[in-house]
Amino acid sequence: MTTPTASVNRLRPRRSCLAVPGSNPRFLEKAQGLPADQVFLDLEDACAPLAKEGARHTIVDALNKGDWSGRTRVVRVNDWTTHWTYRDVVTVVEGAGANLDCVMLPKVQDAQQVVALDLLLTQIEKTMGFEVGRIGIEAQIENARGLVNIDDIAGASPRLETLIFGPADFMASINMKTLVVGQQPPGYPADAYHYILMRILMAARTHDLQAIDGPFLQIRDVDAYREVAGRAAALGFDGKWVLHPGQVDAANEVFSPSQDDYDHAEMILDAYDWCTSEAGGKKGSAMLGDEMIDEASRKMALVVAGKGRAAGMRRTTAFEAPEA
Repeated sequence: MTTPTASVNRLRPRRSCLAVPGSNPRFLEKAQGLPADQVFLDLEDACAPLAKEGARHTIVDALNKGDWSGRTRVVRVNDWTTHWTYRDVVTVVEGAGANLDCVMLPKVQDAQQVVALDLLLTQIEKTMGFEVGRIGIEAQIENARGLVNIDDIAGASPRLETLIFGPADFMASINMKTLVVGQQPPGYPADAYHYILMRILMAARTHDLQAIDGPFLQIRDVDAYREVAGRAAALGFDGKWVLHPGQVDAANEVFSPSQDDYDHAEMILDAYDWCTSEAGGKKGSAMLGDEMIDEASRKMALVVAGKGRAAGMRRTTAFEAPEA
């Protein structure tokens, strides 16, 4: 393994993570015009077995010739239990590594699978003369074993950027009694996904990674998508997969703060900076209107303000220091 250079941004915006079949040139071209934060070109489930080899070269061509500006560029390879994985990685990274941000590894079950991908990426980067450690890894958790081993997985490589919940395969792996991916199974009165999502989130935050919710397959029901996305956003997840252009705007909205919350967060940061300064009396806490703010308030505000800034939001209020 290798330690990435300090210039690598491991906390990229990922409110909307758009899945695009790597074997479909028309979809690859259309994706370049959609306002998704991240686009991942898929060699796994979205590609039929007979199409995978050709899709590798289609993806290389799309990454090198397409306009992906402003988007995080990711390729999802096949998982290590298949015979496609190593060739997926070698072909794509050797062919388009300079125009690739991350490799997504599906069905991760233990830390060694991440270590193996890290090692392969390092060898390719050294061979090709790429910056060693620049290409990140996204680990998709899709079964019970992966969730049980998630702490080790989350700490397996400095290349790791995100942990992703893969609901469909996960639901099958635990025999969940439903065929509707992402919705609550009948007969269970609480949220059947709460433990899973929180477990992923805790591992991600322990290792300073992002946490991403997986797909919602009822692609034309945008209201239901918003509801499911809102559950993950409320817990603290950073984004969610989108399978259809109609879901992109919903994801960007749900995983961005409201204008009022963003403005309030920026006001808290300004007010705290002022009250702890010489001019503000070097106080550890102060009042912002009717609200008392302190260091804990500042930490919470940093999260909301950071999400708003990453989303390109502009504040509509300005802090004015109180008169002495």
